[in-house]
Amino acid sequence: MNGRERIAAAVTGGVGAALAARALRGRGYDFADKVVVITGGSRGLGLALARELADEGARLALLARDAAELDRAAEDLAARGAAPLTLPCDVRDREDVDRAVARVVEHYGRLDVLINVAGVIQVGPVQHMTLDDFADAMAVHFWGPLYATLAAAPQLRRQGGGRVVNIASIGGLVAVPHLIPYAASKFALVGLSDGLRAELARDGIVVTTVCPGLMRTGSPPNALFKGRHRAEYTWFALGDALPGLSIDARRAARQILGACRRGDPSLTITLPARALAAANALAPNLMGEAMKLVTRLLPDPTGPEGEVARPGRESTSPLAPSPLTALSDRAAARNNELPEAAPASDIPRSGVETGVSTWT
Repeated sequence: MNGRERIAAAVTGGVGAALAARALRGRGYDFADKVVVITGGSRGLGLALARELADEGARLALLARDAAELDRAAEDLAARGAAPLTLPCDVRDREDVDRAVARVVEHYGRLDVLINVAGVIQVGPVQHMTLDDFADAMAVHFWGPLYATLAAAPQLRRQGGGRVVNIASIGGLVAVPHLIPYAASKFALVGLSDGLRAELARDGIVVTTVCPGLMRTGSPPNALFKGRHRAEYTWFALGDALPGLSIDARRAARQILGACRRGDPSLTITLPARALAAANALAPNLMGEAMKLVTRLLPDPTGPEGEVARPGRESTSPLAPSPLTALSDRAAARNNELPEAAPASDIPRSGVETGVSTWT
Protein backbone atom coordinates (compact mmCIF):
# COMPACT_ATOMS: atom_id res chain seq x y z
CA MET A 1 0.00 0.00 0.00
CA ASN A 2 1.50 3.34 -1.08
CA GLY A 3 1.30 6.61 0.81
CA ARG A 4 -1.84 7.87 -0.92
CA GLU A 5 -3.63 4.60 -0.31
CA ARG A 6 -2.71 4.72 3.37
CA ILE A 7 -4.06 8.26 3.67
CA ALA A 8 -7.25 7.30 1.85
CA ALA A 9 -7.71 4.28 4.10
CA ALA A 10 -7.17 6.38 7.22
CA VAL A 11 -9.69 9.00 6.08
CA THR A 12 -12.23 6.33 5.18
CA GLY A 13 -11.75 4.62 8.51
CA GLY A 14 -12.11 7.92 10.36
CA VAL A 15 -15.32 8.79 8.53
CA GLY A 16 -16.68 5.31 9.21
CA ALA A 17 -15.87 5.57 12.91
CA ALA A 18 -17.52 9.00 13.08
CA LEU A 19 -20.68 7.70 11.41
CA ALA A 20 -20.75 4.69 13.72
CA ALA A 21 -20.38 6.93 16.75
CA ARG A 22 -23.19 9.17 15.50
CA ALA A 23 -25.43 6.16 15.02
CA LEU A 24 -24.71 5.00 18.57
CA ARG A 25 -25.52 8.43 19.96
CA GLY A 26 -28.75 8.51 18.00
CA ARG A 27 -29.93 5.21 19.50
CA GLY A 28 -29.13 6.18 23.07
CA TYR A 29 -28.19 3.73 25.77
CA ASP A 30 -30.30 2.03 28.42
CA PHE A 31 -28.66 1.54 31.82
CA ALA A 32 -31.27 -0.95 33.03
CA ASP A 33 -29.56 -4.25 33.93
CA LYS A 34 -26.21 -2.91 32.75
CA VAL A 35 -23.23 -3.69 34.98
CA VAL A 36 -21.61 -0.38 35.92
CA VAL A 37 -18.28 -0.08 37.74
CA ILE A 38 -17.62 3.21 39.55
CA THR A 39 -14.19 3.92 40.99
CA GLY A 40 -14.46 6.30 43.92
CA GLY A 41 -18.06 5.17 44.20
CA SER A 42 -18.39 5.34 47.98
CA ARG A 43 -18.91 9.09 48.32
CA GLY A 44 -19.19 12.45 46.58
CA LEU A 45 -19.89 12.44 42.85
CA GLY A 46 -19.35 8.67 42.64
CA LEU A 47 -22.17 8.07 45.11
CA ALA A 48 -24.41 10.61 43.35
CA LEU A 49 -23.88 8.72 40.08
CA ALA A 50 -24.57 5.40 41.81
CA ARG A 51 -27.90 6.71 43.14
CA GLU A 52 -29.03 7.82 39.68
CA LEU A 53 -27.95 4.50 38.16
CA ALA A 54 -29.70 2.55 40.90
CA ASP A 55 -32.92 4.39 40.09
CA GLU A 56 -32.48 3.32 36.44
CA GLY A 57 -32.05 -0.34 37.38
CA ALA A 58 -28.32 -0.71 36.79
CA ARG A 59 -26.32 -3.39 38.55
CA LEU A 60 -23.57 -1.59 40.45
CA ALA A 61 -20.01 -2.32 41.53
CA LEU A 62 -18.44 0.34 43.76
CA LEU A 63 -14.67 0.54 44.19
CA ALA A 64 -13.03 2.67 46.90
CA ARG A 65 -10.22 2.46 49.44
CA ASP A 66 -12.30 2.80 52.62
CA ALA A 67 -14.35 -0.30 53.51
CA ALA A 68 -16.45 1.60 56.07
CA GLU A 69 -17.39 4.22 53.47
CA LEU A 70 -18.34 1.44 51.07
CA ASP A 71 -20.59 -0.12 53.71
CA ARG A 72 -22.36 3.21 54.27
CA ALA A 73 -22.77 3.71 50.53
CA ALA A 74 -24.26 0.21 50.19
CA GLU A 75 -26.78 1.00 52.94
CA ASP A 76 -27.69 4.24 51.18
CA LEU A 77 -28.29 2.44 47.89
CA ALA A 78 -30.19 -0.40 49.56
CA ALA A 79 -32.90 2.14 50.37
CA ARG A 80 -33.32 2.51 46.60
CA GLY A 81 -33.64 -1.22 46.09
CA ALA A 82 -30.07 -1.71 44.88
CA ALA A 83 -27.63 -4.35 46.11
CA PRO A 84 -24.23 -3.11 44.92
CA LEU A 85 -21.09 -5.19 44.90
CA THR A 86 -18.59 -3.24 47.04
CA LEU A 87 -14.89 -3.87 46.62
CA PRO A 88 -12.10 -2.19 48.62
CA CYS A 89 -9.61 -1.16 45.95
CA ASP A 90 -6.74 1.30 45.60
CA VAL A 91 -6.74 2.53 42.00
CA ARG A 92 -3.06 3.41 42.32
CA ASP A 93 -2.26 -0.31 42.47
CA ARG A 94 -2.64 -2.06 39.12
CA GLU A 95 -2.89 -5.55 40.60
CA ASP A 96 -5.59 -4.34 42.98
CA VAL A 97 -7.55 -2.87 40.06
CA ASP A 98 -7.13 -6.02 37.96
CA ARG A 99 -8.44 -8.17 40.83
CA ALA A 100 -11.42 -5.89 41.40
CA VAL A 101 -12.45 -5.85 37.73
CA ALA A 102 -12.05 -9.63 37.51
CA ARG A 103 -14.23 -9.99 40.62
CA VAL A 104 -16.95 -7.82 39.04
CA VAL A 105 -17.01 -10.01 35.92
CA GLU A 106 -17.03 -13.15 38.06
CA HIS A 107 -19.92 -11.85 40.16
CA TYR A 108 -22.14 -10.42 37.41
CA GLY A 109 -20.92 -12.37 34.38
CA ARG A 110 -20.24 -9.21 32.38
CA LEU A 111 -19.20 -5.56 32.54
CA ASP A 112 -20.87 -2.81 30.49
CA VAL A 113 -19.83 0.60 31.80
CA LEU A 114 -16.74 1.90 33.59
CA ILE A 115 -16.88 5.32 35.26
CA ASN A 116 -13.56 6.59 36.60
CA VAL A 117 -14.36 9.05 39.39
CA ALA A 118 -11.73 8.42 42.12
CA GLY A 119 -9.86 11.61 42.95
CA VAL A 120 -7.68 13.50 45.40
CA ILE A 121 -7.27 17.25 45.89
CA GLN A 122 -4.16 18.97 47.27
CA VAL A 123 -4.59 22.70 47.85
CA GLY A 124 -1.81 25.19 48.57
CA PRO A 125 1.11 27.14 47.11
CA VAL A 126 3.46 25.20 44.83
CA GLN A 127 6.30 26.12 47.21
CA HIS A 128 4.81 23.68 49.71
CA MET A 129 4.08 20.88 47.24
CA THR A 130 6.49 17.95 47.03
CA LEU A 131 7.22 15.42 44.31
CA ASP A 132 5.13 12.96 46.33
CA ASP A 133 2.12 15.28 46.01
CA PHE A 134 2.48 15.29 42.24
CA ALA A 135 3.10 11.55 42.12
CA ASP A 136 0.01 10.80 44.20
CA ALA A 137 -2.21 13.02 42.05
CA MET A 138 -0.89 11.34 38.90
CA ALA A 139 -1.34 7.89 40.43
CA VAL A 140 -5.01 8.52 41.19
CA HIS A 141 -6.07 10.69 38.25
CA PHE A 142 -3.94 9.24 35.42
CA TRP A 143 -2.68 5.78 36.27
CA GLY A 144 -5.88 4.78 38.07
CA PRO A 145 -8.17 5.40 35.07
CA LEU A 146 -5.59 3.81 32.77
CA TYR A 147 -5.34 0.68 34.92
CA ALA A 148 -9.12 0.39 35.14
CA THR A 149 -9.61 0.90 31.40
CA LEU A 150 -6.91 -1.63 30.52
CA ALA A 151 -8.54 -4.14 32.87
CA ALA A 152 -12.06 -3.54 31.52
CA ALA A 153 -11.31 -3.22 27.79
CA PRO A 154 -10.81 -6.94 27.01
CA GLN A 155 -14.19 -7.79 28.55
CA LEU A 156 -15.88 -4.91 26.71
CA ARG A 157 -14.35 -6.10 23.43
CA ARG A 158 -15.60 -9.64 23.98
CA GLN A 159 -19.11 -8.27 24.50
CA GLY A 160 -18.95 -6.15 21.36
CA GLY A 161 -18.48 -2.81 23.08
CA GLY A 162 -19.40 -0.72 26.09
CA ARG A 163 -18.94 2.68 27.70
CA VAL A 164 -16.07 4.36 29.56
CA VAL A 165 -16.53 7.72 31.30
CA ASN A 166 -13.51 9.59 32.67
CA ILE A 167 -14.24 12.37 35.17
CA ALA A 168 -11.55 14.99 34.59
CA SER A 169 -12.12 18.65 35.51
CA ILE A 170 -12.14 22.21 34.26
CA GLY A 171 -8.80 22.09 36.09
CA GLY A 172 -7.73 19.73 33.29
CA LEU A 173 -8.40 22.45 30.70
CA VAL A 174 -7.31 25.55 32.63
CA ALA A 175 -4.52 25.39 35.22
CA VAL A 176 -5.76 26.81 38.52
CA PRO A 177 -3.32 28.39 41.04
CA HIS A 178 -2.80 26.56 44.34
CA LEU A 179 -4.09 23.35 42.70
CA ILE A 180 -1.10 22.51 40.51
CA PRO A 181 -0.69 18.76 41.26
CA TYR A 182 -4.42 18.34 40.76
CA ALA A 183 -4.51 20.38 37.55
CA ALA A 184 -1.43 18.73 36.03
CA SER A 185 -2.83 15.25 36.63
CA LYS A 186 -6.26 16.19 35.27
CA PHE A 187 -4.61 17.60 32.13
CA ALA A 188 -2.97 14.20 31.76
CA LEU A 189 -6.32 12.45 32.17
CA VAL A 190 -7.94 14.63 29.48
CA GLY A 191 -5.18 13.67 27.04
CA LEU A 192 -5.46 10.00 27.95
CA SER A 193 -9.24 9.96 27.68
CA ASP A 194 -9.34 11.80 24.35
CA GLY A 195 -6.69 9.48 22.91
CA LEU A 196 -8.44 6.33 24.12
CA ARG A 197 -11.70 7.57 22.62
CA ALA A 198 -10.22 7.53 19.13
CA GLU A 199 -8.43 4.21 19.43
CA LEU A 200 -11.12 2.19 21.23
CA ALA A 201 -13.94 3.29 18.91
CA ARG A 202 -13.14 0.46 16.46
CA ASP A 203 -13.97 -2.00 19.25
CA GLY A 204 -17.36 -0.42 19.92
CA ILE A 205 -16.08 1.15 23.15
CA VAL A 206 -17.40 4.70 23.53
CA VAL A 207 -15.27 6.98 25.72
CA THR A 208 -16.59 10.24 27.18
CA THR A 209 -14.32 12.86 28.75
CA VAL A 210 -16.10 14.94 31.40
CA CYS A 211 -14.68 18.26 32.62
CA PRO A 212 -16.91 19.60 35.39
CA GLY A 213 -16.56 23.00 36.95
CA LEU A 214 -17.41 23.44 40.60
CA MET A 215 -19.81 20.77 41.87
CA ARG A 216 -21.52 20.65 45.23
CA THR A 217 -20.50 17.14 46.21
CA GLY A 218 -19.10 17.59 49.73
CA SER A 219 -15.38 17.14 49.20
CA PRO A 220 -13.75 20.04 51.16
CA PRO A 221 -13.52 18.13 54.48
CA ASN A 222 -11.46 15.44 52.70
CA ALA A 223 -9.30 17.71 50.54
CA LEU A 224 -5.69 18.14 51.70
CA PHE A 225 -4.34 21.59 52.50
CA LYS A 226 -0.80 22.95 52.74
CA GLY A 227 0.61 26.37 53.49
CA ARG A 228 -1.64 28.57 55.62
CA HIS A 229 -4.09 25.78 56.28
CA ARG A 230 -7.04 27.73 57.61
CA ALA A 231 -6.77 30.47 54.99
CA GLU A 232 -6.45 27.94 52.17
CA TYR A 233 -9.44 25.98 53.44
CA THR A 234 -11.51 29.14 53.79
CA TRP A 235 -11.16 30.32 50.19
CA PHE A 236 -11.61 26.80 48.87
CA ALA A 237 -14.74 26.04 50.93
CA LEU A 238 -16.33 29.45 50.30
CA GLY A 239 -15.67 29.22 46.56
CA ASP A 240 -17.12 25.74 46.41
CA ALA A 241 -20.31 26.78 48.19
CA LEU A 242 -21.33 29.58 45.82
CA PRO A 243 -24.54 28.43 44.09
CA GLY A 244 -24.05 30.79 41.13
CA LEU A 245 -20.73 29.18 40.22
CA SER A 246 -21.37 25.57 41.18
CA ILE A 247 -23.86 22.84 40.37
CA ASP A 248 -25.74 20.39 42.54
CA ALA A 249 -24.11 16.95 42.45
CA ARG A 250 -27.36 15.29 41.44
CA ARG A 251 -27.81 17.59 38.45
CA ALA A 252 -24.20 17.02 37.45
CA ALA A 253 -24.63 13.25 37.74
CA ARG A 254 -27.67 13.35 35.46
CA GLN A 255 -25.78 15.40 32.87
CA ILE A 256 -22.87 12.96 32.99
CA LEU A 257 -25.13 9.94 32.52
CA GLY A 258 -26.92 11.75 29.70
CA ALA A 259 -23.60 12.28 27.91
CA CYS A 260 -22.69 8.64 28.47
CA ARG A 261 -26.09 7.50 27.20
CA ARG A 262 -25.71 9.55 24.01
CA GLY A 263 -22.08 8.55 23.56
CA ASP A 264 -20.91 12.17 23.56
CA PRO A 265 -17.14 12.54 23.11
CA SER A 266 -16.90 15.22 25.80
CA LEU A 267 -18.88 17.22 28.32
CA THR A 268 -17.97 20.40 30.17
CA ILE A 269 -20.36 21.09 33.03
CA THR A 270 -21.52 24.57 34.15
CA LEU A 271 -21.62 27.77 32.16
CA PRO A 272 -18.74 29.36 34.15
CA ALA A 273 -16.54 26.35 33.35
CA ARG A 274 -17.38 26.51 29.65
CA ALA A 275 -16.70 30.25 29.61
CA LEU A 276 -13.36 29.76 31.37
CA ALA A 277 -12.31 27.03 28.93
CA ALA A 278 -13.35 29.15 25.94
CA ALA A 279 -11.49 32.20 27.25
CA ASN A 280 -8.35 30.13 27.80
CA ALA A 281 -8.54 28.74 24.26
CA LEU A 282 -9.27 32.08 22.57
CA ALA A 283 -7.08 34.38 24.66
CA PRO A 284 -4.42 32.29 26.43
CA ASN A 285 -2.07 35.21 27.05
CA LEU A 286 -4.82 37.26 28.67
CA MET A 287 -5.86 34.28 30.79
CA GLY A 288 -2.24 33.79 31.83
CA GLU A 289 -2.12 37.36 33.13
CA ALA A 290 -5.49 36.91 34.86
CA MET A 291 -4.23 33.81 36.69
CA LYS A 292 -1.25 35.81 37.93
CA LEU A 293 -3.68 38.30 39.47
CA VAL A 294 -5.69 35.48 41.04
CA THR A 295 -2.54 34.09 42.63
CA ARG A 296 -1.84 37.44 44.30
CA LEU A 297 -5.23 37.24 45.99
CA LEU A 298 -4.57 33.77 47.42
CA PRO A 299 -2.72 33.12 50.70
CA ASP A 300 1.06 33.52 50.65
CA PRO A 301 3.41 30.61 51.43
CA THR A 302 4.41 30.24 55.06
CA GLY A 303 7.14 28.53 57.08
CA PRO A 304 7.97 24.84 57.63
CA GLU A 305 4.57 24.25 59.22
CA GLY A 306 3.08 24.72 55.76
CA GLU A 307 4.79 21.56 54.52
CA VAL A 308 2.38 19.40 56.52
CA ALA A 309 -0.78 18.33 54.67
CA ARG A 310 -3.95 18.59 56.74
CA PRO A 311 -7.47 17.54 55.72
CA GLY A 312 -10.10 20.23 55.50
CA ARG A 313 -11.90 18.95 58.59
CA GLU A 314 -8.75 19.87 60.57
CA SER A 315 -8.33 23.29 58.91
CA THR A 316 -11.59 25.01 59.79
CA SER A 317 -11.93 28.74 60.43
CA PRO A 318 -14.64 31.17 61.62
CA LEU A 319 -15.87 31.45 58.01
CA ALA A 320 -15.69 27.76 57.14
CA PRO A 321 -17.88 26.19 58.31
CA SER A 322 -20.40 29.00 58.70
CA PRO A 323 -23.76 29.98 57.22
CA LEU A 324 -21.80 30.90 54.09
CA THR A 325 -20.83 27.24 53.63
CA ALA A 326 -24.23 25.76 54.56
CA LEU A 327 -24.57 24.16 51.12
CA SER A 328 -21.23 22.47 51.60
CA ASP A 329 -22.08 21.24 55.07
CA ARG A 330 -25.33 19.70 53.90
CA ALA A 331 -23.70 18.00 50.92
CA ALA A 332 -20.88 16.56 52.99
CA ALA A 333 -23.45 14.77 55.14
CA ARG A 334 -25.66 13.76 52.23
CA ASN A 335 -22.83 12.38 50.10
CA ASN A 336 -20.97 10.34 52.72
CA GLU A 337 -18.04 12.78 52.90
CA LEU A 338 -17.91 12.81 56.71
CA PRO A 339 -16.23 10.12 58.86
CA GLU A 340 -19.70 9.02 59.95
CA ALA A 341 -22.43 10.51 57.80
CA ALA A 342 -25.23 12.13 59.80
CA PRO A 343 -28.81 10.90 59.42
CA ALA A 344 -30.92 13.14 57.18
CA SER A 345 -32.79 14.44 60.23
CA ASP A 346 -29.50 15.70 61.70
CA ILE A 347 -28.37 17.64 58.63
CA PRO A 348 -28.47 21.42 59.22
CA ARG A 349 -31.52 23.00 57.60
CA SER A 350 -29.90 26.30 56.67
CA GLY A 351 -29.71 26.83 52.92
CA VAL A 352 -31.09 24.78 50.06
CA GLU A 353 -30.25 21.09 49.90
CA THR A 354 -27.77 21.19 47.06
CA GLY A 355 -24.55 19.91 48.55
CA VAL A 356 -20.93 21.09 48.47
CA SER A 357 -18.75 21.97 45.56
CA THR A 358 -15.60 20.26 44.47
CA TRP A 359 -13.28 20.37 41.52
CA THR A 360 -13.73 16.63 41.15
